[in-house]
Amino acid sequence: MNRTRTRALVTGGSGGIGAAICRRLSVAGHFVYVHAHRNAAAAQAIVSDIVTAGGQAAAVQFDLTDAAATRTAVEKLLEDGPVQVLVNNAGIHDDAVFPGMSPAQWHRVIDLSVNGFYNVTQPLMLPMIRTRFGRIINLSSVAALAGNRGQVNYAAAKGALNAATKALSLEVASRGITVNAVAPGIISTGMGDAAFDAAAIADIVPMKRAGSAEEVASLVGFLASEEAAYITGQVISINGGML
Repeated sequence: MNRTRTRALVTGGSGGIGAAICRRLSVAGHFVYVHAHRNAAAAQAIVSDIVTAGGQAAAVQFDLTDAAATRTAVEKLLEDGPVQVLVNNAGIHDDAVFPGMSPAQWHRVIDLSVNGFYNVTQPLMLPMIRTRFGRIINLSSVAALAGNRGQVNYAAAKGALNAATKALSLEVASRGITVNAVAPGIISTGMGDAAFDAAAIADIVPMKRAGSAEEVASLVGFLASEEAAYITGQVISINGGML
């Protein structure tokens, strides 16, 4: 059973998968902070849905790539107590074949997934450690495990996140904190739908369909629960059998 009102922060919570994760954590009894950078209205709409359904949530807005702004925002959250569940979901695509990839494309993708992970996770660690309970779940990608043409930057960013997951899990395992990564394949969201049509999905995915944001959220919800207390340092694929 989950602890009632454990405070959870979901970065990129205003997007398709992020919104599903926020709703799933709320149903499990967490107070959910729905993070957004530019789309504050979407984050607030998700908060309204959660509250209407009987849950507890609040919207927070900051730029994960801005270290100072992120630390200020996190310190404000910590004024009300530790955040014990962190879902590092925020990420972006900026695709191009590598010979034609600009420095801006490379740095933009790496900055959000890798530096953003550090900026938001590091200041939350000591307060979490003091409670001797925590769940950190990082959203990775099948691209980090199998590669994907046109996504060297994205694969590198998510691959770094996988490595950070394993290393951090070793540092905090004895403190009741688990650190895992979830690596989705083709998921039916605005981002995924634009890249693959039904014929391509049927050719790539053994299950012949895209996954849903809710299926990803269910896995994240389990990893955030006390039932997953002995699972840490893992990169768990959810991809319809692609690997």
